[in-house]
Amino acid sequence: MPLYSYKAIDPRGKNVLGRAEAANLFDLEQRLSRMDLDLVVGAPSRHKVRLLGGGVRRPDLINFCFHLEQLASAGVPVLEGLNDLRESVENARVREVVSGLIESIEGGRSLSQALGEHPEVFGKVFVSLVRSGEQTGKLPEVLTSLTEMLKWEDEIASQTRKLMIYPLIVGTIVLAVTFFLMLYIVPQMVGFIRNMGQSIPWYTQALIFVSDALRNYWYAVLAAPALAFYGLKLAIRTNPALEYAVDSYKLRMTLIGPILRKMLLSRFASSFAMMYASGITVLEALRSCEEIVGNKVLEQALRAAGQQIAEGKNLSGAFQELALFPPLVIRMLRIGENTGALDRALANVTYFYNRDVRDSVARLQAAIQPVLTLVLGLLLLWVMMAVLGPVYDSFTKMKF
Repeated sequence: MPLYSYKAIDPRGKNVLGRAEAANLFDLEQRLSRMDLDLVVGAPSRHKVRLLGGGVRRPDLINFCFHLEQLASAGVPVLEGLNDLRESVENARVREVVSGLIESIEGGRSLSQALGEHPEVFGKVFVSLVRSGEQTGKLPEVLTSLTEMLKWEDEIASQTRKLMIYPLIVGTIVLAVTFFLMLYIVPQMVGFIRNMGQSIPWYTQALIFVSDALRNYWYAVLAAPALAFYGLKLAIRTNPALEYAVDSYKLRMTLIGPILRKMLLSRFASSFAMMYASGITVLEALRSCEEIVGNKVLEQALRAAGQQIAEGKNLSGAFQELALFPPLVIRMLRIGENTGALDRALANVTYFYNRDVRDSVARLQAAIQPVLTLVLGLLLLWVMMAVLGPVYDSFTKMKF
């Protein structure tokens, strides 16, 4: 159905702006009336394609889950809880999604079915967990687990940002200093050096070459990284073999590769533990995790593990053959299987990787700072030697 933008009035006389799917304006008016809204004006929305995540940020989803969990734990029906949430939420996109959920549930759908109608906001794992909670009568517990998982993902994203911000800042400074030296300082010194009438050392010639190249082709130097990035992204999208090779290289990168691997395995362990604890079978949980790990190498490994488990092998044995986890984690999984407390063992795996990721990020941040400072110092040393070296040589050869 087409997407309509509308302006409506709620029972308190407050203007409400939003977007909703409807067959036509009459259908839009009927849908809004069921939400106690009076349509003022509506028109087809120009925003046919929504942004990634449907305009709903992770903190919004955390608040959504927390609100529903609190009301469900207190015995408030889901429909009433969604109505309360719609009245209190400030984000227009979230209000639109909640309104759509209310309308779907009033039309006879379950909460999980209503969530499934918004795949741009609620992923497959999210919907599967809510469906499991409805079937087992553990919806408050599932919503609590979802809240914790989203908080953990937000923390991991924060750790990743911390890991990248400092190198980006220092890298930008290094590039800015390089351009300033090559485009402004070095050209002023080149004429003086050449007029001294003596042989120019190789490191000064290299500096002059780099300076001339940047002066003549600065636009190409600035555009090359962006073109290479988007070109590689397009090639990956059209070539699955290249995508697999790139994901494999990410896991083998010096310093960053091991941390990325731990982050991905931590995401898998956290999601898998939550799905298993919610009553989802091991094979179904593995299939869902294949879609959320975000790496083709691990995705293929999980698919192979699922095939081995389907053939009768236990979980710890399948993971041990694939060499996904270190021996300590395999031992915890084996103990969990033998004692019937696999969900607790998976929670321990999650804790193990979460702590390891935090420690690894902290160590890498501490290592990056002196390395980037050294790079900037070597750059300045090269420029000083290339410029001042010939000048010093000319002074030593002068006869007074």
